[in-house]
Amino acid sequence: MSKNADFVKSIHGMNEQDLKARLEEDKQRLKKLHFAHTISPLENPMTIRGLRRDIARLKSELRNRTQGA
Repeated sequence: MSKNADFVKSIHGMNEQDLKARLEEDKQRLKKLHFAHTISPLENPMTIRGLRRDIARLKSELRNRTQGA
């Protein structure tokens, strides 16, 4: 199973508070990665893209739960 599928399954198992906490944590990590990449190039800049996509998945799951879908 791929990393993305594992991530999605783990999201489904979380409650809303855990999702919000994880979202804030990932946003902070993204800011730090952007800052580090600005100062000196990251070894693997694709981590920024992956983290942005994880944040989008978290936001989507939160939105789906609040809409009752």
